[in-house]
Amino acid sequence: MRGLVETSPLPFLAALNISFANRTVQDYDKLIAERFSLMIRRGSVFPLVGIALVLLLATAAGCQPATITITGTPPATDGSSLVPPSFVDVVEKVRPSVVVIETETSEGSGWIIDSDGIVVTNNHVVEDAESIFVTLDDGRTFPADSVSADPLTDIAIVRINARNLPAADISDFNNSKVGQPVAAIGNSLGQGISLKGGWVSRLNTSVIVDGQWLFGLIETDAAINAGNSGGPLVNMNGEVIGITSVKLVGVEVEGIGYAISIETALPVIEDLITQGFVVHPYLGVGGLHTVDTAIVAFFDLSIDRGVLLTSVAPGQPADAAGLEPEDVIVAIDGEAVTSIEQLVGAIRSREVGQQIEITYWRGNTQIVTNATLVARPTE
Repeated sequence: MRGLVETSPLPFLAALNISFANRTVQDYDKLIAERFSLMIRRGSVFPLVGIALVLLLATAAGCQPATITITGTPPATDGSSLVPPSFVDVVEKVRPSVVVIETETSEGSGWIIDSDGIVVTNNHVVEDAESIFVTLDDGRTFPADSVSADPLTDIAIVRINARNLPAADISDFNNSKVGQPVAAIGNSLGQGISLKGGWVSRLNTSVIVDGQWLFGLIETDAAINAGNSGGPLVNMNGEVIGITSVKLVGVEVEGIGYAISIETALPVIEDLITQGFVVHPYLGVGGLHTVDTAIVAFFDLSIDRGVLLTSVAPGQPADAAGLEPEDVIVAIDGEAVTSIEQLVGAIRSREVGQQIEITYWRGNTQIVTNATLVARPTE
């Protein structure tokens, strides 16, 4: 052991500036510990090597190595870690409330909103159907007693003669956030109830389907396939946050689906349950175009923003207010309107019988007029 402790040939020990001549092992331990501590405080580049050598020398001298305790923050267990979310509990909670809806031409999905046999689905699932059957998770099948639907929002309710059914829980309106995990549960591809997980991509968005705007939508990358329509989009608490409805299809489109938010859907559902129909406000304009450079050039407009009208329904509020084809609406109640989406949204957010102020351009003249909205005619 003498040759080991008389001098230090190692650069690291030289850096510690320790002389080993005539020292006991205890002296060496004390000196190394002092110098090593000093180097740590000075930000030395050798701290890990120093620990290894201290342990090596102590062991070689017959001493017991020191116990090193490493402390730190354990991985998060509150769901904020990078571990993917588990939908096991969600499926167990929600699945009993999800149903399969079959008509003579197609299959879709729905979910129980009331234990007394009221099921929510999409209008396009049951539209024009002569026979509708609802199959519960327990295997029982019931014919539809009645159907109430609102084509404008693509929402319908189906009543069946059953009681004490497991109704789904509904989320608070304000709980949905972009980035939260969600699951679409339904009769995907007609293969029975299954789950497709994903995330909330956008909130309060809109799309046009078959010439009709759908508003208040949740965009998600959870796979929405044929048969999913009408089923619930749920959060990790197993609460319904939307009604799966639309999927974008195209060569360059992947992972874009939409659900009608429960905030948008509930007032419609309540009207369908209580009165069997929904009354929507109506202005009576059509052939709408968002004004852009092409529209400006084609119609030789003097204004480069707003919504161009190409038709006005005779005898309806817009006609009574003096609007004509090729007028450009730029504001409703003082709020700027720059797209079809904004104009339609502004009208739908009002009430039947409410008077609105319309600012529009005709040629080079800006005009302000008022119109009183009426109930949308049934088609």
